[in-house]
Amino acid sequence: MGDVSVESLWANVRATSVAEWVAVGTGIVYIVLILRRNRLGWVAGALSSLILAALAARSHLPMQAVLQLSYVAAAVYGWWSWAPSVQPQQIAVWHVRGHVLVLACCVLMSLALARVLQAEGYSAFPFVDSMVACVGLFTTWLVARVYLENWLYWIVLDAVSIYLFLNQGLVVAAGLFVIYLLISAFGLHSWWRLRQQQLRAR
Repeated sequence: MGDVSVESLWANVRATSVAEWVAVGTGIVYIVLILRRNRLGWVAGALSSLILAALAARSHLPMQAVLQLSYVAAAVYGWWSWAPSVQPQQIAVWHVRGHVLVLACCVLMSLALARVLQAEGYSAFPFVDSMVACVGLFTTWLVARVYLENWLYWIVLDAVSIYLFLNQGLVVAAGLFVIYLLISAFGLHSWWRLRQQQLRAR
């Protein structure tokens, strides 16, 4: 990962663009609002993703850029699916067979995409970049459908994203994913407790 001294990290932080700081700020707002199941979280998420897409493309993480753009589309779907209703949102759990099938498809798609990216020589991490993009899009669908497992996926994806962005010198963006990881762990616990309450109330 190169020079990772405190001095070099601090130098990267000081060199951070305004756009990256805005992406971090709106990203934190997004995940906090989603944790509270607040519909406005999708608006903040869309803005953060637009900025991160540009940063990822500039840092030779093309599939991360595609993923962030897909998050914008997913935010529109999330805004629509979380429309106010009389009934409160019920937290559900998706069947294991569905997870296995989707993950298998993600691996196959990522292998194919990685070959293309490797041939072009543009992506710094062809397979990992592609895998994070594929699984991330699926995870966003889980969020929109209010499935509990989304937080488990985010914990893993955030950990991988920390490595990817830090490796490319985007220290502040990597810090955003550290915050995401911590909030995702809290989100898993919070939604699990709420689901238990909902089950008892039936």
